[in-house]
Amino acid sequence: MSSNTTPILRATGLSAGYGGPDVVRDIDLELTTGSAPVGVVGPSGAGKSTIVRALVGRVRPTSGHATWHGRTVSRIGLRDKKAFRTQVRRVTQEGIADADARWTVDRVLGKALTDARKAGRPSGRTVEELLADVALEPRFAPRQIGTLSGGEKQRVALASALATRPDALLLDEPLTAVDPAMRGEVVRRLGEATSAQGTAVLLVTHDLELVERLCPTVHVLADGTFVTSGSLSQVLATATHPVVQELAEAAPQAVQRFR
Repeated sequence: MSSNTTPILRATGLSAGYGGPDVVRDIDLELTTGSAPVGVVGPSGAGKSTIVRALVGRVRPTSGHATWHGRTVSRIGLRDKKAFRTQVRRVTQEGIADADARWTVDRVLGKALTDARKAGRPSGRTVEELLADVALEPRFAPRQIGTLSGGEKQRVALASALATRPDALLLDEPLTAVDPAMRGEVVRRLGEATSAQGTAVLLVTHDLELVERLCPTVHVLADGTFVTSGSLSQVLATATHPVVQELAEAAPQAVQRFR
């Protein structure tokens, strides 16, 4: 799919926090339809989740802007919020924490597909196809949410987000509970699904392998600012900032492979 030059989401000089000192400062980032996934890595507490929250309007910038198709995210009116929530999907490590534990996977994904149709974004997908996108077999459809493992819940959350054919998918540590042996396959299928739909992807994580598999471009966040950007192999091979060096030292096998 060809890339549209108008960003879906853009952070321009974005600074944001929670009432005290800014957690992130001067962040420039954009997601465009059909573009390759973008990664943000950094240690815990660096502000990765704050960037995502600002992009979806959960945190109001103290300076700079977060925009959706050029409109300030924090000022989107009630009439357009439904469209925004359909077109911009956020998935966190909590997975589907807000779903009733008694609901079946089929019901959760069926509701997502129905919501997509009501919002004018029918995907034409089936529950089984959505499950396949996250490497879950059809036998999971009748399972109750409360019987799933943490990793299975995270994968159902990803499938639910894909049901609306989102323009942008914001992934905040989305696979922390997934078995490492399965993580590569989940990422491969997720990458195929988002590429086919032209969905722009932002992945924030401390997992270098996950970023390497999905994101050609990565930004390293340290002390609230981007300190270096590029391909992961470039970033690790030329690590000069202490935080980048610490990331590389924490994953020596990954570094050796990337180099």
